Amino acid sequence: MDRGGIADITTTGRKTGRSRRIEIYFHQFDGEYYLTGRHGAKRDWEANIIANPEFTLHLKRGTTADVSVVGEPEPDSAERARILRRALIESWDSPPDRVDKALHKWVDGSPFIRFRPV
Repeated sequence: MDRGGIADITTTGRKTGRSRRIEIYFHQFDGEYYLTGRHGAKRDWEANIIANPEFTLHLKRGTTADVSVVGEPEPDSAERARILRRALIESWDSPPDRVDKALHKWVDGSPFIRFRPV
């Protein structure tokens, strides 16, 4: 979990109570961990974590482990902007000038969960 990468997460469905597993990209910056995604439609995984904060991060691609974690949304838009800018530039290799022009869309419309091991 040193830098982030591709993992699976298993959340508990907010409506059904059933386990839901998806593949997702997670980020690690300055010892903090984040899940985010493209702006646009709401994501079930985010709503599931908000309703049931404990979930499992399934590490793969190099290190294999199942890690119990707890997540929470980040209410501060300035903090979301700071992390999303880093994610777009450092993790997804987007050009900084392009990121800066569209950052408000990402802050306002992207799923965003901060998480930590339990």
